[in-house]
Parts: sequence; structure tokens; C-alpha cells
Amino acid sequence: MSPALNEKPHAEAPPAMGPAGMIVDGRYLPPPEDKDGKLWVRTSTLIQAAPQDLYAMWRNVETAPNWQEQITKVVMTGERTSHWVMDSDGKTIEWDSEVLADEPGRRIAWRSIGGDSNNAGEVIFEEAPGGRGTTVTVLQEFRMGKLASAWETFVGRNPKQAVIENLRHFKALAETGEIPRIQRQPHGDRGLIGKMKSSSYGEKIPTPSGSN
Repeated sequence: MSPALNEKPHAEAPPAMGPAGMIVDGRYLPPPEDKDGKLWVRTSTLIQAAPQDLYAMWRNVETAPNWQEQITKVVMTGERTSHWVMDSDGKTIEWDSEVLADEPGRRIAWRSIGGDSNNAGEVIFEEAPGGRGTTVTVLQEFRMGKLASAWETFVGRNPKQAVIENLRHFKALAETGEIPRIQRQPHGDRGLIGKMKSSSYGEKIPTPSGSN
């Protein structure tokens, strides 16, 4: 291929650091390695909606129980602070959260500031090329021991899988106004491996209501 076809004289060089992590050759590097009691997850999806609309939907934290699993209540306590309540395997978990960065239509970053959960994260809304919707990228960090993470995998939803599922629910709700449900659908005996996967993926966790 001719070198001229590979040249982009007017294009800006991709940044070395992006809001959701390191960028090399225009692509995100994998999130940091899990260690020292920290778990990292980054996931993204293409949603057929405008960045501004998706930002507004995410920023309205009091509606988070509509699409986030096991979240039962969120109350705004200030312009940038909120109180979260979660029901995990019959146990109530509560914490306070603070918005660290708020860029309308583009980015939201947050962290917990007290309570039973120690987490931080951010979500990026990037308009897809050709007006094909919005690429939504979530990067989240959880501080918890490996044993605690393994236990959550068997009794509920592993935090990493929860982030992935919540973004899937967010996409469905934004695009169709509802979240598909698989609970109580008939199926045969899934065997030992199937049951282990069901536990690992948290399939018994109730799907959020999806109501607006």
C-alpha cells in the first residue's frame, strides 16, 4: 500500500491517556491488573441514542434502580452527592457517592465516600462515526479481597459481571424502553456445569424493573 494512503496530515495524534484509561494507537489498553484487594473492569457498548440523552439518563441517579441490579433505592443528598441502598442476598448494603467530574453529554466520574461499599468509576459517552449512535464505555474499580469476590461469585453476582450486565440493561432501556427478562422461562436440567455457570453469572438475580 502506498505510504500516502496511510498518512493523515490533518489528523490529531491520539492521546496517551484517556478518561477511561490508557490509549495506544487509538485503542484502550486492558484495565489495571487485579491485585491488593482491587478489582477493575471496563466494558463498552454501542447504543442507538444521542450522547446527551444517555448522559441525562445516567446522571439521573435516582432512577438507577430501574436498570442497575440489586439497587433498591438512590436518593440525591446534594448537587453532587447521593445515598445508595443495595439488597445483596437478603443483606442491605448502603453507601454514599460523590460525583468527581461532570461533563454534560460526555463524561461522569464518581467515587464512594463512606458506607459499606468502596468503589469508584466513570462512564464516557462518545458519538459513533457516521451518526451510528453512541459508544458508552464504563471503567469501574472495586476494593475488596479475593475471597470476598469469590464468595460473591457463588452467592450473587461477581462485581465485574454486574457492571457488564448493568450496561446491557442500560442499553436495552435506552433503546427500547424495557429490559428483557429470562427469569422463570422453562428449561430442562442444565447439569452440573450449567448450574455452576448459572451461579457464576448470577442468573438468579432479579432483573431490574426497567420502568421509567
